[in-house]
Amino acid sequence: MTQDAGSTPETEEFGPWLGRQLRRKGMSQSELATALDVTRAAVSAWITGRATPRIDKIQAIDELLGLASGSSLTREEAPDSSGSIDWHLRPAHADGGRELGNAAAFAFDPNLAVLAREATQNSLDERWDRARPVRVRFVLHELTGERLRRLQEAIRWDHLVPHIEAAADHRQKVGRVLTEGLRDLREGGSLLLLRIDDYNAHGLTGPEYDDGRFAAVIRRQLDSHKSGQAGGSYGLGKATLWATSRFGLVIANSTLSEPYEGRQERRIIGRIDLPWHEVDGKQFAGPAWLGERDPRRSGAARSWWAGERTVEELRLTRSSADPGTSFLIVGAHDPSGEATTLEEMHAALVRSLAEGFWASMVTGQGSAPILEASVEALRDDRVLIPDERINPHRYQPARSRALRAFLDQETASSIKSAEDVISTRVPLLVPPRKVAARAQPVEHQAVLLITPAGDGDERANRVVCMRGTRMTVVDRPVGDLPLGAARFQAVLLAGHATGEPGQDAELAEEFLRAAEPPEHNDWKPTEDLTSTYARGAITRLKEFRKAIFDAVRATVRPTEVDLDVEETPQALRKLIELDPPAPPRSPGYPTVRSALGTVDNDGAWRIRVEIKLPQRDDPWVLRPLLRFATRSGPRPEATWAYIEPQADCEVIGGSDIRCSPGARTAIFIGVSDVSSHPVNARMGVVEVDLVRVRSGA
Repeated sequence: MTQDAGSTPETEEFGPWLGRQLRRKGMSQSELATALDVTRAAVSAWITGRATPRIDKIQAIDELLGLASGSSLTREEAPDSSGSIDWHLRPAHADGGRELGNAAAFAFDPNLAVLAREATQNSLDERWDRARPVRVRFVLHELTGERLRRLQEAIRWDHLVPHIEAAADHRQKVGRVLTEGLRDLREGGSLLLLRIDDYNAHGLTGPEYDDGRFAAVIRRQLDSHKSGQAGGSYGLGKATLWATSRFGLVIANSTLSEPYEGRQERRIIGRIDLPWHEVDGKQFAGPAWLGERDPRRSGAARSWWAGERTVEELRLTRSSADPGTSFLIVGAHDPSGEATTLEEMHAALVRSLAEGFWASMVTGQGSAPILEASVEALRDDRVLIPDERINPHRYQPARSRALRAFLDQETASSIKSAEDVISTRVPLLVPPRKVAARAQPVEHQAVLLITPAGDGDERANRVVCMRGTRMTVVDRPVGDLPLGAARFQAVLLAGHATGEPGQDAELAEEFLRAAEPPEHNDWKPTEDLTSTYARGAITRLKEFRKAIFDAVRATVRPTEVDLDVEETPQALRKLIELDPPAPPRSPGYPTVRSALGTVDNDGAWRIRVEIKLPQRDDPWVLRPLLRFATRSGPRPEATWAYIEPQADCEVIGGSDIRCSPGARTAIFIGVSDVSSHPVNARMGVVEVDLVRVRSGA
């Protein structure tokens, strides 16, 4: 009789159970042998399953381990509600070093869309049974009153509060978030939870501290513990879970795909990421873990195997025995401030899943999708917004139609109706690695799908690119379209996303993965790309990007119609011979379309700048200059305190703007450095100029 990988046997083997109890007690096999007056070899035989102890020794084991009588026979655990579960804080560094927050949390734009993208990508990367989809659920739940208090007791909230208050330094960014979270909790009397469940994933497998999924997620930074076609590669995405909590607090409940300590269900651990702080004269580094005290590591906490009641109190009950993990974000919020209500947060999560993973949810005839995703909202255990399963054909109808036609092998050679889909190929030359026997590039044929856009599609004439698990990586408008081209949507599948076997797909997958930044929202030169691949890798990538846009333009070009001049009426023939007026030429350089600003309470100019960009595939790199206007003479220049990218651009080097390839506009917000002002900001007028940056100068 086989047993489901997510379940636990009714009676666990004695050996693994005894070994686990000894580790939790901090007792060695030799110490147990001495206490029981048996040989060390006898205890070893019990743990390895080669022998079992007599009934009198079993009773003695229960007494030595502080367990209820008969626990050794029934394999029961010590009650996890007895006070053995608590927060264990990391002491401050002996050298006086301080971390005032988790730097990994600032690697991404802070909003719910990024959280949904990173969390879902991680779940897809951990897909267990390749024949079934990964199921991901986002559950928003607002608690008040007695329900809130019961949760606080379960997570030992009263122990945490002094540390959160001590770390809530309004002079630091993370401290201000903590201050706001505590104030909202006390004044509003409610706490928002966001639980992210995945099923048919591996779960947090592996040992407490050594290499494995558990340690990579719970104890380490910049450890992705991934390979192959995984979407993530930096080990940063998990930080978005903690960044979405006002308190940096996340509790995890994992069902393992492979046993650890002889068990698989309800492996619980909590972690809070606080800045350095001091409580009662003792300094703490910041991070803390909710778990059992580890007797073998001073001050450390282990995960524990919780009972069903504890999991219920923690609001972490899972709906099936399928392996995977449930993450509970305590004090959830949208760090961008764009979504403030349950309804707005629900909508933001649905929108992000539909935009980023629609292709993972599309399926062909007779096959299962890669992903199923849904979002639900509750208030005090009452359903506020019913569980909505994301339907890609509702949110991305044209693109979903194109992908489904490809999966069902129903693409056409030309577009004759609104439902037709054209399939063509785009070559990618994958260069060799620096340390590889292969010396020549390998050609991979990516798949380009094009279909008419719907009448209500406001974002038409775009191409989205993906690989691996078909998460959207690149989403760009296509410019310089031929005159008369119909509105369209284009989808590019590369690497494993093509579904085609072969070494070329594997090599393309690895190459494009190395070309993605931590946000996984572009294919561009990265340090990973240049350090891994031979010279010419950046050129091959640029050629591929150009080939994509060229292929789209060539495919949507209207079919030319030959006119029989002899049969054309004379009046119409004269009209045909008229040359159309030349289109007005746009400037060949970026210009400032608008600059709207105000002076803030600190006396700094805060300016929203929109840049108009000439069409080209390569990115524009610009340096915005802030100058105070004068009636005559030179205009004094001020410096920026910081620049925030808003749309189709990113900040490099602190003061330069790199605009997205192919973008026609870019938007950023600049805040001036008050100390660099030649006069008080309220007494002057400022202008923004653009200087093109060439070769770093």
